[in-house]
Amino acid sequence: MRVTLSICAALAAALVPVAAFADDPNDPAMRNAAAHARDHEMTRQLNVDESAMVHERDARYAQGWRAYRGAGNNLAYNDDYAARMQDHDRAIAGYAHDRAQYERNMAAWRRAVAACRAGDYSACGN
Repeated sequence: MRVTLSICAALAAALVPVAAFADDPNDPAMRNAAAHARDHEMTRQLNVDESAMVHERDARYAQGWRAYRGAGNNLAYNDDYAARMQDHDRAIAGYAHDRAQYERNMAAWRRAVAACRAGDYSACGN
């Protein structure tokens, strides 16, 4: 049992990824000021490149949305959306009406059950 537990613990430790820390003060490679400056510049450049890619991607998305809206697609969408919203509002109103009727029916049934239990046997047939 102990051997199995030890083997499982060793496997789990081997599978856990090792975290990498930027500017680790204990990293011997970063004790040199020139190495630290190179690392800083490399990190800055990666951030600049990634930011440029994000801006380009967002510009493409915006261009696509402008083209979509310019094609008149939003009018059909808005008409369809308005129709679906009206259907939804009617369904909600119908549900409220049906729910109120259900509550009235349940109240009447409960009154009849209470009357039947109280001895009014004419109420028992409902």
